[in-house]
Amino acid sequence: MSSLEPMTASPPTPARAGRRHDREILSLAVPAFGALVAEPLFLMADSAIVGHLGTPQLAGVGVASAALTTATGVFVFLAYATTAAVARRIGAGDRRGAVQQGVDGIWLALGLAVPVVLLTLLAAPLVADLLGASPTAAPYAVTYLRISALGIPAMLMVLAATGVLRGLQDTRTPLLVAVAGFTANIGLNVGLVYGAGLGVAGSAWGTVLAQTGMAAVYLVVVVRGARRERASLRPDATGIRACARAGGPLLVRTISLRAVLMIATAVAARLGDDQVAAHQITMTLFSFLAFALDAIAIAGQAIIGRYLGASDVPGARAATRRMVQWGIGSGVVLGLLVVAARPLYVPLFTPDPAVRAQLDTALLLLALSQPVSGLVFVLDGVLMGAGDGPYLAWAALATLAVFAPAAFAVPATGAGLAGLWWAMNLFMLVRAAFLVGRARGGKWLVTGAVRG
Repeated sequence: MSSLEPMTASPPTPARAGRRHDREILSLAVPAFGALVAEPLFLMADSAIVGHLGTPQLAGVGVASAALTTATGVFVFLAYATTAAVARRIGAGDRRGAVQQGVDGIWLALGLAVPVVLLTLLAAPLVADLLGASPTAAPYAVTYLRISALGIPAMLMVLAATGVLRGLQDTRTPLLVAVAGFTANIGLNVGLVYGAGLGVAGSAWGTVLAQTGMAAVYLVVVVRGARRERASLRPDATGIRACARAGGPLLVRTISLRAVLMIATAVAARLGDDQVAAHQITMTLFSFLAFALDAIAIAGQAIIGRYLGASDVPGARAATRRMVQWGIGSGVVLGLLVVAARPLYVPLFTPDPAVRAQLDTALLLLALSQPVSGLVFVLDGVLMGAGDGPYLAWAALATLAVFAPAAFAVPATGAGLAGLWWAMNLFMLVRAAFLVGRARGGKWLVTGAVRG
């Protein structure tokens, strides 16, 4: 059955039905986790393919990939806002309106893609220079950026369409599309890089073709659903503006959180080579652990949106409590794994004793933060699912205002990398305080098919 086919409405979930909530959470979170980890794993394979061309080629692609990830990552609100809006209408029983909301989100993605593509094409040499590409790596970075820019519309459409399916309580289809798309990406890259002899350009074209294929699959699914529900496929200015209004605060939130990570990297670079190397390893683990916790947050977006759309406040409260338990419990388990598995994974990252010495404290602090991170990710997803974007934007800016001076003070205090990761833990604690304070109140519990 297609994920866009009508679903039979479920009876209201009892507030204390923990097992049912567990099934709901796992059915959405497990496939979501698979889709989240698929992309970085296949990007690692891409890097391995390009790496055999030479160091300048790999360096150039690394610079270009960082720029593209940043340029498209800030638009993740296309998935988040669409998930919440579609889930609300599903909860309210307005399936046609849910699909229409998704169509409007895809049109918004296309509209945003046009200026991003043009800017990337024009600014590619400047971007390569600003990101520190060497004279030998810069030409490869520019080539990769300009070709990859042609895939940006598909990338943003995939974000919006993924939000549609998540809102429809379907995370399995995005998993299948992600695995198929990234597998095709590897095959195309090998064939174009080596078989056709296109080098770095071949890697970029392979990625563009794979992204376009993924977008095409999503479009087929959404168009079929729209026709079935008799929803319009034409761009609707009112609907697109509504999507933009919902996504604007989440854009502010995302930029603020990315600023935290950029500040942390900039501070680490001032501490010395051993410290920045250890920081990069710790941040890599931080990002990977975030995928597991973010999967629960994605489930939260879809589940809470549906409950509030159905005007089931007790169900939303009960689901939130259960997901908080899952988030904190998952954080405890992940934190213990970070500590216990150090002898297994640290040698894979570095043989340098000086870097390993820096890692000891940083990894302990990372492990210590995981239960709090689990709480933060879950409540972030819950409030997104409720459409509480303005509060999330304000909280993210306030958290950045607390973190930035604490991080920039680290080099002067001589606290080293440990001080930087204490600042990162402060960042998570402040986020937790804002989110818990909001979740305890009732202002986010706005019911109905559309959040007023």
